[in-house]
Amino acid sequence: MKRTHLALLLIVVIAAATACAGTQSGPGTITDDAGRQVHIDSTPARIVSHVPSITETLFALSLGDKLVADSEYCDYPEAAKTKPKIGGYFPPNIEEIVAMKPDLVLTDGQVPELITKLDSLGIAIAVIDPKDINSLLTDIELLGNITGSQKEAEEITSDMKKRINAVVNTVSSAPRPSVFYVFDATDTTKPWTAGPGSFVDALISLAGGENVAASASDPWIQFNMEKLVNSNPDIILVDSSHGTAAISPSQLKALPGWQGITAVKENRIYTIDGDLVNRSGPRIVQGLEEIARILHPDLFKD
Repeated sequence: MKRTHLALLLIVVIAAATACAGTQSGPGTITDDAGRQVHIDSTPARIVSHVPSITETLFALSLGDKLVADSEYCDYPEAAKTKPKIGGYFPPNIEEIVAMKPDLVLTDGQVPELITKLDSLGIAIAVIDPKDINSLLTDIELLGNITGSQKEAEEITSDMKKRINAVVNTVSSAPRPSVFYVFDATDTTKPWTAGPGSFVDALISLAGGENVAASASDPWIQFNMEKLVNSNPDIILVDSSHGTAAISPSQLKALPGWQGITAVKENRIYTIDGDLVNRSGPRIVQGLEEIARILHPDLFKD
């Protein structure tokens, strides 16, 4: 138990130490999250993002006026909805992106042809795809540096580190309930959940819980119902923002295979906004705090 707590504290210490590493101050050649060398001639004035988490980060950095277009799935903050759209998140419309005459395009690397096409046209495109809390902090500061928003980036990451540390310190000596996260329950006998390498898995650990899918083979998997029953989680978290795949606590409680689970019997099924725990932007700390309040309500009284 002590080793687990020390490991969590170490994560936060590393985050504080590495968030300032590997970034470049101002325009120039940067290394993006795909290991690509990207040259940015001058401070970007016309930015396009088709990734909701990146769009959120740009607005947090007070760069909304420089964001000339985003995707149909970029819905936070409200101002993101009013931007010209370049299609969906996957894939975006490359022709519409080019038509916006951007001097910087930001992507998560999930559309290789977008990178290939813009590279051929000489349009700067950078991959921003953090895999954990540490690299998220680093990426926020990188974006701040290359856009001239260093002060805003430092304020955001400093606040995030303080809030993460506050949660970790508060739960350090508390019992660790087992948690199952329901991402997609379209197939109620094999619900999709978050495994190792996902932000959800990391947030559950930081919030003082044990993810029952922590030893799964992939970040996102379908969890066998027999394994779920045997895991017998104390708490179930239900993603409330996954469209038609969302399921309510009352619906879960009515499912025959789920009724013997401790979380169901004790009515400890809670909904959480999936955008807060899956989107790799500044609001992920809010997601951490919400999970911590659910797992340890006595420690986080308002």
